[in-house]
Amino acid sequence: MTVRVQFWSYFKDLTGCAQASEELAVGATIGDLLQRLQARFPNLIAMQNSTLIAVGVEYQSRDYVLKDGDEVSLFPPVQGG
Repeated sequence: MTVRVQFWSYFKDLTGCAQASEELAVGATIGDLLQRLQARFPNLIAMQNSTLIAVGVEYQSRDYVLKDGDEVSLFPPVQGG
């Protein structure tokens, strides 16, 4: 199956692109996707504990099972004050 990944904020700098596509096995989770992305874009490893993940417009955990055609967004925690 194919999922599309959008990189937001300084994640674009870490990866050198705004989006990417990944081919994954049916039943793959967000955790599986993150492992694949970290192998492809090693700079993401430093952000692994603070990455926010959404599928569509809903935040999801790393055990969320992806579906073909899902759009996954990765971005840093929101800051404000």
